[in-house]
Amino acid sequence: MENSLFIHLGIALILALLSSKVVKKMHLPNVTGYLLMGILAGPFVLGILSEESVASFHSVSEFALGFIAFSIGAEFKLSYLKKAGKAPIIIAILEALLAVIFVDVALIATGHNLQFSLMLGAIAAATAPAATLMVVRQYKAKGPVTETLMPVVAIDDAIALMLFGISLAVVKALGATGTSPLWLTLVTPVLEIILALLLGAAMGVLLTLLVKWFSNKGNRLSIAIAMIALTVGLSKMFGLSELLSAMAMSALFVNLSKDSEAIFSMVDGFTPPIFMLFFFFSGADLNIGILPSVGVTGLIYVLVRVLGKVFGATLGATLCHSPEPVKKYLGFTLIPQAGVAIGLATLSLTVVPEFGQTIKVIILAGTVIYELVGPVATKIALTKAGDIEPAMKKKLNPAL
Repeated sequence: MENSLFIHLGIALILALLSSKVVKKMHLPNVTGYLLMGILAGPFVLGILSEESVASFHSVSEFALGFIAFSIGAEFKLSYLKKAGKAPIIIAILEALLAVIFVDVALIATGHNLQFSLMLGAIAAATAPAATLMVVRQYKAKGPVTETLMPVVAIDDAIALMLFGISLAVVKALGATGTSPLWLTLVTPVLEIILALLLGAAMGVLLTLLVKWFSNKGNRLSIAIAMIALTVGLSKMFGLSELLSAMAMSALFVNLSKDSEAIFSMVDGFTPPIFMLFFFFSGADLNIGILPSVGVTGLIYVLVRVLGKVFGATLGATLCHSPEPVKKYLGFTLIPQAGVAIGLATLSLTVVPEFGQTIKVIILAGTVIYELVGPVATKIALTKAGDIEPAMKKKLNPAL
């Protein structure tokens, strides 16, 4: 078993690398290739990897999420936030809120149960930052949409947790299964966010002190990796969001340490194989066989959530007088949905057990669609916005 683990690790990395060559010919993002190759090699298609071997790599995926969050937290540099102003916060609130409202209204209007509609709609706010970050990195995207996008996806998870908590409280008040008092249901997600941010802040201060103490590049990289691992581990131990904790750590670190840029550069050089494995095994974990079972309800969720995200982002950008490309294209970069949404769907099994399984199937099917379509939509949107240099222009000017 131990030997097969290393064999599967090697197979996963080689297949992921080969997939990047194939999708490059098709002008698709690498992350799409990793996901597709994972689906093909996984237990639900070709069966090159068994369910047990895929499950054994779940810790790698959690570790990778820590690195993803660490990278995104770097966008919270105070000098940049002062320049960006309130726009990312307003856009993040509106795109998350309108995704929830749009799905709620669409499901209720089509005759679905009220509690079911509110629980499924509550999950619509969550956005997965991993695929978006990979597209931005691969194409070295730079411009107004990218600058707004990164803090928006960073804030999104906190807002999604709060909106879910509010929807959960309403569902319980309507008589759904559950014994927790209403005030506790409302306070719990807020408390979870505060504690995750406090843990991340404490780890950020510790990381700053350790980086001062060690000057060797190898030692500093080791410290950064150790702190990310500790933050993810402690967050899991206390039932907090690993994403929020790791983002808070890097957000504090980037503002406290004059060496932060060098550390982030070293971590970026370390992460490519970890991210490859994350997306490959994310694909292997997706059972595409459930797609036909989602029905009309699943289609409503998948389509209307995107409409809510796009409309909310456009409305927020318009209210904040953001540049025209942000108004037109930002919403299309917020399609991916994965880990947080699946976690919230799992919670629905205990809140509305009569609908929980249906909700989970819809979210899992939506994840398959969003994770495949999302990176491509992000690339197209950023290219149209001018944040990614078109391939033809690069050919004409190899210096780009």
